[in-house]
Amino acid sequence: MAQASTSPRVTPIPSAAERRKQAQTRRAIGRAAWTWGSVFLGLAIWEFIGTFVVKNALFLATPSKSLVALIDLASNGELQKAAFVSGEEFVIGFILAVIFGVIIGLLTAAFEPVSLVLTPWISGFYASPIIALAPLLILWFGVGIWSKVAVVVSLVIFPMIINTESGIKHTDPQLIEAAKSFGATRVQIFTKVSLPSASPFILAGLRLGVGRGLIGVVVGELAGARAGLGFLINNASQVFNMPQLFAGVIVLAAAGIALTAAFQRLERILVPWKA
Repeated sequence: MAQASTSPRVTPIPSAAERRKQAQTRRAIGRAAWTWGSVFLGLAIWEFIGTFVVKNALFLATPSKSLVALIDLASNGELQKAAFVSGEEFVIGFILAVIFGVIIGLLTAAFEPVSLVLTPWISGFYASPIIALAPLLILWFGVGIWSKVAVVVSLVIFPMIINTESGIKHTDPQLIEAAKSFGATRVQIFTKVSLPSASPFILAGLRLGVGRGLIGVVVGELAGARAGLGFLINNASQVFNMPQLFAGVIVLAAAGIALTAAFQRLERILVPWKA
């Protein structure tokens, strides 16, 4: 009886593209593990300190108690209403600040007289405590939405101006000379060379503006408001309801993390050469 011959099983060797994709997947999983691990570790330390060290929710509410307060606020609709009001103020102010900040930054980078005139004002206002002027903005614009929008604009616009101007001025001169050698016009140099080169700076300004804008919303609502997350936090602090206060802070922190991550993702898409 003839014995059947068995051939050795050959394991296919992954291609270079497959190995690169596998390495990227492992790297992404590792980065996510570090990020979420730090979040859970921080929450665990917070819970431990609040439960076994401070032992008094009047001074420090634990994450578990803040989560319960968050659920209670969401169940009666108060959280959704506050988040909608603050979100509307933030979005309008942020968009206005980005539009005008980029335009002014481009003008100061392109025209020296504009830069000479505006730079002292930009530097002065950026260094000044705009937050201290929030009550004055409330007085000018009232306690409605536009006073909060004004606070957000005043905090976000200056990082956008400075980053945009820096991005344009730091364009590689060799790239500009190469474009000129091919007969590119000033408009083509601006749109094809300078603006793409400034994109990482502008996107970095967006990430900086997220935190400053959220601070502006809360400060404006603390100074005078009828609704919003800042109004909710202020009311909770007045009656020493620390779990509700921390619930509002957690919502703002989560919004900041999500928006920053979104802009980082946008940066990887729009300027992949900087990733």
